[in-house]
Amino acid sequence: MDLRKALNAEQAAAVTAPDGPVLVLAAAGTGKTRTLVYRVVHLVQRGVDASRILLLTFTNKAAREMLERARALVGDRVGGLWGGTFHHMANRILRRHAEAAGYTSEFAILDRDDSLRLIAACVRELRLNDKEFPRREVLMSLFSTAANTETPLAELLERRFRDDAAPDEDILRVQALYTRRKRKQNAMDFDDLLVNCLRLLRKERAVADRYRERFQHVLVDEYQDTNRIQADIVDCLAGGHRNLLVVGDDFQSIYAWRGANYRNILGFTTRYPDAAVYKLETNYRSVPEILHVANACIAGNPEQAQKVLRPTRDGLERPLVARVRDGRAQARYVIEQVHRLCRDGYRRADIAVLYRAHFHAMELQMMLTQERLPFVITSGARFFEQAHVKDVCSLVRIMENPRDGMAFTRLLCLFPGVGERTAEKLWRALDGVFDGRSADAREQVRRALRPAARAAWAPVAAVMAAYEQDGLAEDAGETIHRFVDGFYARRARDTFDNADARLDDIRELILFTSRFERADAFLSEVALLTNLDAEDEQARDDGDALRLSTIHQAKGLEWPAVILLWATEGMFPSPRALQDGEGGEAEERRLFYVTVTRAKDALFVCAPETRRGRDGQVTYCRPSRFVNELPAGLTREVRPVLV
Repeated sequence: MDLRKALNAEQAAAVTAPDGPVLVLAAAGTGKTRTLVYRVVHLVQRGVDASRILLLTFTNKAAREMLERARALVGDRVGGLWGGTFHHMANRILRRHAEAAGYTSEFAILDRDDSLRLIAACVRELRLNDKEFPRREVLMSLFSTAANTETPLAELLERRFRDDAAPDEDILRVQALYTRRKRKQNAMDFDDLLVNCLRLLRKERAVADRYRERFQHVLVDEYQDTNRIQADIVDCLAGGHRNLLVVGDDFQSIYAWRGANYRNILGFTTRYPDAAVYKLETNYRSVPEILHVANACIAGNPEQAQKVLRPTRDGLERPLVARVRDGRAQARYVIEQVHRLCRDGYRRADIAVLYRAHFHAMELQMMLTQERLPFVITSGARFFEQAHVKDVCSLVRIMENPRDGMAFTRLLCLFPGVGERTAEKLWRALDGVFDGRSADAREQVRRALRPAARAAWAPVAAVMAAYEQDGLAEDAGETIHRFVDGFYARRARDTFDNADARLDDIRELILFTSRFERADAFLSEVALLTNLDAEDEQARDDGDALRLSTIHQAKGLEWPAVILLWATEGMFPSPRALQDGEGGEAEERRLFYVTVTRAKDALFVCAPETRRGRDGQVTYCRPSRFVNELPAGLTREVRPVLV
């Protein structure tokens, strides 16, 4: 096979690179997967036995697709290749050397549910389950982050719970017991596979040498997404022959929050000073006008391997920056653009609406539902279906309807030590009616709760007591605000590993309530919207539905048309990311770059000019710095007149 006929010059140079360390910087839409597939083919054609090749990917699906494509080109000569995720590879090595790692070869791998159950058992054994304490999902996320970032858990806890009186010592006790229980049961969780594999390779020289000899060539996909442990495992395996080829794009490193370390790819030539570096810059996805914006926006980052995307397609129109009045006008504009694109021949499924945070799409979701325009959210539940939104609405519901048993049960289950059976038993004792405005009813509930739950009930009962005298029936937002301030913020941090993002959603919900003069009107609107959602389920199943997604979930995907919401300061970049210190703004700019490079034909950037606060005060918004930094002439700014 003449590889140079199947590949462009950039790809061919990377595919046929000589042995030794190789860094392939593959910009968006430049054929990264194709390059890896043909590297495998090239090695096999050179006479390398496929069983001496290790291909590491981030999903088994990606590995299977690459191997199938390679097999289509050279047949079964690739049959013995080791391909799969880091965890898959670690499991195979540990199975063969379990005793050296301190296990037997029959060790169990705990899935997510197993791990959660074991953590819960540890919490019960330490008698921590009857008081306010982080839920098992939060504990597992903390333990996982500590492992994958090689950060001491105590240091992580200090950052996570800096605003709360966190039970740090108790969490450390749970981690220690969890570790002992896993070892006693001859079991590893998902993170242990990587941690123990690296420890084995470092501790047992003979084992490390065996796999260095076995894998004469190591190939790594999406290298910018590796964490510290994964990069160290790769370096161990390639430490002898040093035939290591990694492919990635530092411009698309956007997962620092889950442990990915972009310095792995930027520091590759420091660890391997003799590395050959190849750049893939010929883009086959987007029109030139979109690539000009992508190149300009990412150029503002200080520390990166500079690449310039070059187009292969003919030009179309410049991306649009729409300066709309506010969030509702933005939603109307999006719907008008969807209708226009469909008239031009696109399907709804060809259009994606992307956003930095879930709450950015709340108003659009509402208007799409009212318009009966089918849409799917590929990055989670619809806004009003999310657990935290339902949690805070449950208090308003029970205050407005004392016979709402579902709201009562949901509210009571938020308190420590209260499950559905306990809540339903109490509901029966109340004869199916709870009047939160009644001091006697509130006291009856308080007496039925355990001590830890009673302490948490006090601030919630205070909100109920103020419901009448402070006019909260006319202000659902104030009710939710007091509930969150007095109780739910702490509950969220103990319950969700992304508590800050969920609290942002709730703050946006509070702003939404200001449109209604009474709490019952707010609840009616929410109920109507969720029921319309259910009726429209069939329409979404036909496959031709508008796509809504966070930018993080959209990485690796592409659409003919992309619409970005809330490209304004204070929304994108995320203020919280900017506060996180070093690298925050740079990663936000990479997120903007990922957004731009998802679009093939058309890109629309929405920058509302105002936001309205709970008190009715209007805040004026400036376009995002990522928009303002663009050189003149790369975009067209419009101020649409909306019908």
